[in-house]
Amino acid sequence: MCLMGFFFQRRRRVARNTHLNESKSGVSVSRSAGRVTVNSRGRVTVNLGRGIKWRGKL
Repeated sequence: MCLMGFFFQRRRRVARNTHLNESKSGVSVSRSAGRVTVNSRGRVTVNLGRGIKWRGKL
């Protein structure tokens, strides 16, 4: 049996390609360029298409 965890995140657009992200663990700012998004905590997200994303740390 696989249980998936729930998480809370609120995302607000503050400028073109820039978002303010609020979650349980705090606030961060993210900036996207095409399929790649980098946030202020050093996380990188790459959109691979069809709903598949890869997320890692710098």
